[in-house]
Amino acid sequence: MLTAKLIDNVWATRKAESLSGYKFMLAEVIGGGSLDGQRMIVIDIISAGIGDRVIVTTGSSARRMLGDDSLPVDAVVVGII
Repeated sequence: MLTAKLIDNVWATRKAESLSGYKFMLAEVIGGGSLDGQRMIVIDIISAGIGDRVIVTTGSSARRMLGDDSLPVDAVVVGII
């Protein structure tokens, strides 16, 4: 898991049908590690907002949070700090 700050919304004019209904956000990794400052697109399932510091899970754990291992998702917001 990573800590990150949500910095913007991401609007997709077209996306895979399996991702319909999910809210995309741009997150910047914080916390002092080697990934500090890296940006990533995350799916927000807990209604966090821009400026919130959040916990992000990645990989297969992220897909499990959505209940479908076949989704093309690599990062999901799972908590607000």
